[in-house]
Amino acid sequence: MPADSIEKGQREEHDVINRRTLIKGSSAFVAGLGPLSALADTVTLPIGNGERPLVKYPQKRTMIGLTQRPPQLETPFSVFNEGVITPNDAFFVRYHLAGIPLEIDPDTFTLAVKGKVDKPLQLKLADLKRMPAVEIVAVNQCSGNSRGFFEPRVAGGQLANGAMGNARWRGVSLKAVLDLAGVQAGAKQVTFNGLDGPVLDKTPDFIKALDIGHARDGEVMLAYQMNGADLPFLNGYPLRLVVPGYYGTYWVKHLNEITVIDTVFDGFWMKTAYRIPDNDCACVEPGTAPKATVPIGRFTVRSFITSVADGAKVKAGEELLKGIAFDGGTGIKEVDVSTDDGKTWKPAKLGQDLGKYSFREWQLPVTLSAGPHVLKVRATSNGGKVQPEKATWNPAGYMRNVIEAVHVTAA
Repeated sequence: MPADSIEKGQREEHDVINRRTLIKGSSAFVAGLGPLSALADTVTLPIGNGERPLVKYPQKRTMIGLTQRPPQLETPFSVFNEGVITPNDAFFVRYHLAGIPLEIDPDTFTLAVKGKVDKPLQLKLADLKRMPAVEIVAVNQCSGNSRGFFEPRVAGGQLANGAMGNARWRGVSLKAVLDLAGVQAGAKQVTFNGLDGPVLDKTPDFIKALDIGHARDGEVMLAYQMNGADLPFLNGYPLRLVVPGYYGTYWVKHLNEITVIDTVFDGFWMKTAYRIPDNDCACVEPGTAPKATVPIGRFTVRSFITSVADGAKVKAGEELLKGIAFDGGTGIKEVDVSTDDGKTWKPAKLGQDLGKYSFREWQLPVTLSAGPHVLKVRATSNGGKVQPEKATWNPAGYMRNVIEAVHVTAA
């Protein structure tokens, strides 16, 4: 599949992914799982050992490559200055298992709903699309977004700030599907599995779980569209779980199996992986281990400056600073900006409110005198949470939300 076809396909995705999505055998993939092209260019991220290749995959623009098998693609941070909605072709990609599906026929794809239900279901995409549709604008953020900035360093993908994105998701409420199946008394959790799988037998399958009350809150959904088009293949086509306000580890891609259980799921990806210190800050002293842990859950409150990059040179005088802020589901109350390294703060003007799970744009005109400046942005949520001035630390490198600093020189 040539590059110009992929770019056109993103603009008119309903024509590209219509009856059948094929990746296997496409010239866009090398050895079944290679990128369309590993570009000669690289990008140096503002983290230790931060040089990364720039790559292109089907239905994606040039992205920052973290790994090839499975594909992990970070969004170039400049994308977040294009608008509050992250384009499908720039949305980050995160897989855990190398056995990703290479061929999915939407006509034969089936979602199984089973376990502690009165009526086990086998639902095709057409069945789901006949049910009442719901929409929500929500951020999907990797638990390890910004891990590369942790000091001291921690193991795991050394991500900068681009493992996040905001989209308008359309699909069917998970509650409606569970109600159709009839959840039995005594149900405690719901587990979710997708078509991606492990290459080695000893590798645990990627299965996640939600408490039954959360699964039936009416907000968790099974999405088949993203920003008005079919899901990109690498973002979970043809169906993915959307868990608003929760980290991306719960947003299972290529979702094909839902199981209601009357126990607490003890699979590896819940019992061992994706756990945080069991305290208010989800943190411990650097280099130490937590005494107790719990599964990771909701986002912390965050904000970023998107209109100017760290290390940039700008003209002295008036500069319009812009950016984004979000949290785990209460929404953004206010955003404050400092041009003097946090000594003084001014309130920014908030943009359109697309919902409590969405990015919220902000902007503030400032006057910069000639010389160096340290710009900072700080968000406060409607839930009363404020970004910390000092970065917290945990062994997995999760949930970073320190006040961000951008260094610029005006001349």
